[in-house]
Parts: sequence; structure tokens; C-alpha cells
Amino acid sequence: MDFFTTVFRPFARFESFWTQRTEDYGAIRASRAYVCQCGRPVFFRNSACLSCGTPLGFVAERSRLEPLAPVADAPDQWTLWSAPDGPRYRRCANLDMVGCNWLVPGDAAPGTVCLACSLNRTVSDPSDPVNLAAWRALEMAKRHLVAQLLAMGLPVEPRNPQAPDVLGLAFDFLRPTPEQPVLTGHDHGLITLNMDEADDARREQVRAQMGESYRTLLGHFRHEVGHYYWDRLVLNSAWLDDYRGLFGDERASYAEALQRNYTQGPPPDWPQYFVSSYASTHPWEDWAETWAHYLHMVDTLGTAMRFGLDAKDVELPYAPFTVDALWRPQNPDAEGFLQIVNGWVELTGVLNEMSRSMGEPDFYPFVLTPAVVAKLQFIHCVVLQARQPVQPDAPAPMQTQVQAQQTTS
Repeated sequence: MDFFTTVFRPFARFESFWTQRTEDYGAIRASRAYVCQCGRPVFFRNSACLSCGTPLGFVAERSRLEPLAPVADAPDQWTLWSAPDGPRYRRCANLDMVGCNWLVPGDAAPGTVCLACSLNRTVSDPSDPVNLAAWRALEMAKRHLVAQLLAMGLPVEPRNPQAPDVLGLAFDFLRPTPEQPVLTGHDHGLITLNMDEADDARREQVRAQMGESYRTLLGHFRHEVGHYYWDRLVLNSAWLDDYRGLFGDERASYAEALQRNYTQGPPPDWPQYFVSSYASTHPWEDWAETWAHYLHMVDTLGTAMRFGLDAKDVELPYAPFTVDALWRPQNPDAEGFLQIVNGWVELTGVLNEMSRSMGEPDFYPFVLTPAVVAKLQFIHCVVLQARQPVQPDAPAPMQTQVQAQQTTS
């Protein structure tokens, strides 16, 4: 059963899927619920089972965290515990440096990094302990992002100078200095992240100063990669006219839009039409913010389903959405998308109440409106068309590049 079939269900109707048939020690594809060969639960970021010590590795092309068995006659090579005669793997060369638990093909040269790590172009001086700690936090969030993109079937390809016609993806993680400030942003496939964002206290300070209700590393990654996928999936495509009809004309001056937002603030009626105040700045930002929320929804719903959360008794702040809120009510997948959105409303009602019970801010401090739901459906349709099939038994499409360049910014 593929990712969209298992995840895109109304949350209140997930009951029959909570006991979904497990595969190979319970690691169900595209979820965050995994089980070691010893039967104990393990988690996406684990490189070894905390109960029995079995090494674990994430197989990107299968979107699964797997228990590993050593190959007796080949040091540093591993097979999957469930397939001892199957393909061989190595650990990512960044395992010790940043805790990367992803795998590369067994015939890769020593020092090879995995697909997620190969997306790095520049990392500010990792010999500095402060930078190294920030890099580890950034990589953890980036692996979460990349795993989700792969599970959704979206193209994830590193920048390749030998393939200039393909818009590849790359990351710069840079430490700002008084002489060289760093702005988090996207430029034609290159995503730059200010390493200060990995400091929880600093990030919370910025969140409060900016009047934001939500600011996380994973949120940054999801927002910025939204810009990348706009360039890759919408620009110069048949989607562009419909995009402009929903989000606005991106040809409007971006610099003027930013200046207007900083001097005048968002329009007073922004909550009716945008998922966040920043989304009202410019059509590009509206797309990126809405894209990030789409990824929030898909990932969190899938995880909730696998852990069996129940939203049947939650009191909804408003009635579930109907087809009247959709961009294309006649689309064949319209009913399925409605179930996603209404399931999300139910789930976040539960999680917000749980956060309040702990005296914490709301888990999802946003309100969806019909205008936002229409934009989310548009993104859903773009994603469905862009999907690439996941083939669990295909050879691993891992990268065999040298370890990411690491320089001082």
C-alpha cells in the first residue's frame, strides 16, 4: 500500500488503519513508527536500538528505518536484518560527525555520504564546537524533510554541474559575522540557513520579536524547499495561470512587497485569505508558507495514524470543510483531499488541547479558512502530478559523492 493510500484518510476514520499489517518488524513505510528486530520501538533519528544495541540504518529508497546485520567477510558493510542475502550497505560517512543514520550502497567508496548529506554545499567551520552543534541540529531537521519528500515521491536531486538543465537542490549552512550577515532564503535551488536558527533560545527570541506564533528548524526547511519546488514544478508549467489565479501574480516587485510588509505590516483582513501573516507579503511567500503547512499536515497525520491517536470526541472550532471550500471540487481526488483537511482539523484540535494541558502554546496555532483550503488543494494536485513511484526493491538511488565541502563562511 503506497504512501498516499495509507496517509490520506480522514483522521476520524483511521480506526481500521491503526492495525494496518506491518512489514518486516513493523517498520511501515512513510511513517515514524518503527520496530527493531528485538521487538522494541525505535525512532527515525536512532542509529542503534537502545534496548538491544542492534545497529539501525535508514534506507531512503524504501523510506524505512531498518535493523542491520554485519557482513562477516566485509568490515564496515551491512545487510538488512530481514534480508541477510540482500543488498549490502555502508553507513553514511557523517554518522560520527553529525549522527546521520542513513545508508549508502555497499559498493560505495569509504567516505561516501548519503543522499541527504550530499545536498550540502557549504557548512561553516565544523571544527568550531558551536558550529558543530548547530550543524547536527540542522542535519536532523533536514533528514526529516528529505525523508518526507522521498516518501511523497517528490524529486530530490543534488545540484550537479554536469547537468545544468536539471534544477538541483543544495544547502549552505552559514554562521553570520558582523562583517557578513546571513539571511535565510532560497535562490534557484540553493537554500541558505543562518546557523543561529539552530540555537533554541535565539530562535525563540526572534520568534517573539517578529510576532510569530510558530518558528522551528523543520518549519524553515519546509518553507524554503517550497520555493524550490515552485521553481521546479510551477514555473514555466501548465500550473502557472492557475497559481496566479489563487496566489496572485509573482511578477509583482518582491522588494517593494517586502518593504511594504515591514513598514505597513500585513493587511488587516489577512486571516481570511492567508495561512499566516507572512504569507500575505507576496505570492511567492504565500506559496511557500502554504506548501510548508501542507507538509506539516501530511507528515503529522501519517505519524498520528501509525501511533493510533483518536480524534473522534474532540470539539471542533467550526464545522468540517465541504466541497464549497475547494479550488477544484470536480477533481477526482477532491473527496480524498477534503478528508485530509478535515482530519487535520480534528487532529490539531486534540493536539492543541494536549499542549494546553501541559501549559504549553498550541501545537498548531493557525486557523484554516476556505481560501487557504483552496490553495492547499492546489498544492495537493501539483504534488500528485509530480509524484515518482516508490519501488522498495529497486537499487538504492543513493549518491556516491565525496563528503560535503566544509568551509568557514
